[in-house]
Amino acid sequence: MTRTSSSSAAVAERDTVPAPRRPSVSRRVLLQIGRKIVAAVVVLWGAATVAFFAQTALPGDRATVILNIRAGQAQVRTPAELAQINAQYGLQRPLIVQYFDYLGGLVRGDFGTSYQQFRPVTAIIGEQLGATVILSLTAILFAWILMVVWVTLTAGRGPRIGGVGSTVDVFAAGLPAYWLGIILLLVFGLGLRWFPVLSGNGVNGLILPALTLAIPLAGFMSQSTRAEFERALDQPFVLSARMRGMGDWGIRLRHVLRHAIIPAVTLSGWALGATLSGAVIVESIFNRPGIGSVLVGAVNSQDLPVVVGIVTLVAVVYVVANLLVDIVYTIVDPRMEVS
Repeated sequence: MTRTSSSSAAVAERDTVPAPRRPSVSRRVLLQIGRKIVAAVVVLWGAATVAFFAQTALPGDRATVILNIRAGQAQVRTPAELAQINAQYGLQRPLIVQYFDYLGGLVRGDFGTSYQQFRPVTAIIGEQLGATVILSLTAILFAWILMVVWVTLTAGRGPRIGGVGSTVDVFAAGLPAYWLGIILLLVFGLGLRWFPVLSGNGVNGLILPALTLAIPLAGFMSQSTRAEFERALDQPFVLSARMRGMGDWGIRLRHVLRHAIIPAVTLSGWALGATLSGAVIVESIFNRPGIGSVLVGAVNSQDLPVVVGIVTLVAVVYVVANLLVDIVYTIVDPRMEVS
């Protein structure tokens, strides 16, 4: 009797202890978003730090390098000339002070002054950034069109057609941009003369550079979308649509595709940074205006502030684009963790 009473009391006491409260959905969402923002800030800080110390690690005196760039030749510099440059760029200050000044400038959107053009780096990049952004967005649009058409045509069509589709995905994803751009230029520019050899600013000159970036990107997106597409074809809602008399193309485009493109949406954040960095090569091949031509000229003239500014800008775009995709996924489904 005593044992039974003790057990009943223990059960009653256990039932009266309140269960630990789980954080609400909104709180979990905010925590996940906060962690992603902190991680993005850390990545950007690391990229900026590497860029700064890469400049200081170069051999030679920075003041002498700046003067030689301006003069276009190497010369022996007087102490007065070096002192003037050191004062202008703050090179005489302790390295840690220069580092924090550099970080503060980045936060304010100040990438420094060009060694060669004597102008703010932000102004130099801003003049050519629009052309590169248009090229990148056009390439992403082309990649989506190619991916949707190719996956819809070949996914779930049997082992033979599906195997061909998967092989083309892998082949396209592995194409180097410089090689593909030259081939497209030789075939459609010099051979068929459908597009201009020198792209310039015209719409017709945008097609080949955008396809050069879009084809490998479409291959990456197709690889991730194909598996989801074939998995969606086996879902009950597909059988239900067929029983209602809907045709195969209607099922694929209206029902299956919207379930299969989630991986491609995730890759779109990465794609924006990838196309911006790939534009450096493509703009050089097709002689297009943009930050690619600016970067090539800065590298050739050893204009380090411009080089670091463009590299930092690409890193910022890449990280911010992926952060926005992560935040959208977290809001849509808090259970989903996007890397």
